[in-house]
Amino acid sequence: MLVAVDVGTASARAGLVTSSGRLVSRAEHPLKLKRMGSDIAEYDSEQIWEAVAEAVRASLRLAGVRADEAVGISFDATCSLVVRDGNGAPLPVSPGGETRWDTIAWFDHRAQAEAEECTAGGHHVLDFIGGTMSPEMEVPKLMWLKRHAPESWGQAGQIFDLADFLTWKASGSNARSACTLTCKWAYLAHEGQGWQPEFLTSVGLDDLFERAGLPEQASPIGKALGPLNEAAATQLGLTTGCVVGVGLIDAHAGALGALADFAGDATNLHRHLALVAGTSSCVMALSEHPMPMPGAWGPYANAVFPGSWLNEAGQSATGALLDHVLRMHAAGGEPTQQLHRRVIERVLALRSSEGVDLAPQLHVLPDFHGNRSPLADPRALGVISGLSLDSDFDSLCRLYWRSAVAVAVQVRHIIEVLKARGYAAETLHIAGGHSHNPLLMELYADALPAVVIESTAADPTLLGVAMVAATAAGLHVDLPTACRAMAQPGIQRSANLEARLRLERDYRSQLAMQRHRAELVALGVTG
Repeated sequence: MLVAVDVGTASARAGLVTSSGRLVSRAEHPLKLKRMGSDIAEYDSEQIWEAVAEAVRASLRLAGVRADEAVGISFDATCSLVVRDGNGAPLPVSPGGETRWDTIAWFDHRAQAEAEECTAGGHHVLDFIGGTMSPEMEVPKLMWLKRHAPESWGQAGQIFDLADFLTWKASGSNARSACTLTCKWAYLAHEGQGWQPEFLTSVGLDDLFERAGLPEQASPIGKALGPLNEAAATQLGLTTGCVVGVGLIDAHAGALGALADFAGDATNLHRHLALVAGTSSCVMALSEHPMPMPGAWGPYANAVFPGSWLNEAGQSATGALLDHVLRMHAAGGEPTQQLHRRVIERVLALRSSEGVDLAPQLHVLPDFHGNRSPLADPRALGVISGLSLDSDFDSLCRLYWRSAVAVAVQVRHIIEVLKARGYAAETLHIAGGHSHNPLLMELYADALPAVVIESTAADPTLLGVAMVAATAAGLHVDLPTACRAMAQPGIQRSANLEARLRLERDYRSQLAMQRHRAELVALGVTG
């Protein structure tokens, strides 16, 4: 048995997976998140570890599996930033903050000015992150910490991407994943010297190695780090016979699970995209050779499959946008699963009674937390056009539907840009929480210029992590072999051609709204 751990924005999930890729059990435990306004959000990394342990123990109980049957474990996580001192104790990531809040959330945008400073510097590392540094990457966050929390920076001795923190807690190893370092730390895995000291010096991080405890070289995904240490084995309910594998970022684990059938087929990878979609969304585009693309993160070497290159085109708030719509509307409330389900059921009923083209005069530009791709503008703002004085539940449902439409047609915009850069993009394989939202799945099938494939795997992201764990445990000779052996089939979703014509109108409306927003911004600047 393999233990797969997936730490997302709101919860930690764990699953028990067989060597053939079958999910036997799955458990989940919530995370505590402290938010201060729209741009600052922090975690308590010890609480994250406790949530992981609770989820692993629960998944073992549900499966009826003995602890000694688990031979391998690995972790994926969001690219949140964990700060510890030289003894491994937590340090606050805000001036005057509580010690336990030691982790900057992945979607925290406190470091926008630092990100813009990196972009203005013009260093060649920008050629491998799409030309623009994002505040969601780690370098700007590190710059912010050094400038605004100097006491914590001066005490720091270990700073981790969250996935690497979890493997450190599990094994004691200071190894850092090639996935996390390449995608978030400006580490150029394809060059002889991955770290770029002149870049770090230029942004004031000449002491980063001392403060973060970084290794000279990144470790490949799935490399065995040794067994669980005794403390971790006890906390997780496992044994020290369970081998820990180098982990990866959550979206990249979803891409592994969704695209496993194509592992080792580098020449055809550009034909198949993965959409890993939950709180945020990432279109994962792989290829045999680097394919630079402004407005996407990458190209990254070996960040998913070894011997391949990745461009990551993302939306910072998709599931989070639908949550926000529920929370901000007068007829809404806390975005629980029950409220989402109630709204979705009412949308289906309204489309049945009023017509499938519900509220066509209502338009949403979904950049409520910036536009990661394809515009690469973290300061972009969302727009809603076509509101009336309605504030009842049905008006909430109409806005929810049109927000879902906006999310889907923005994915189309991303795919069109990918195709213009040379990706064939014939199929789109979906993983993540959006696969449980029937409105989004219908819209993806109807709106996108690619055949939509839905995995039969119960949880493709946990499947991807299990493939990593299987590699570390030695059940397969390498990661591509593990992927092919554990891959689960997909089901093609049929497109509705009439709906596609309506969504063409919505796509053009969204492009027009982008132009109009830019005009308004320009008026504000010139005024």
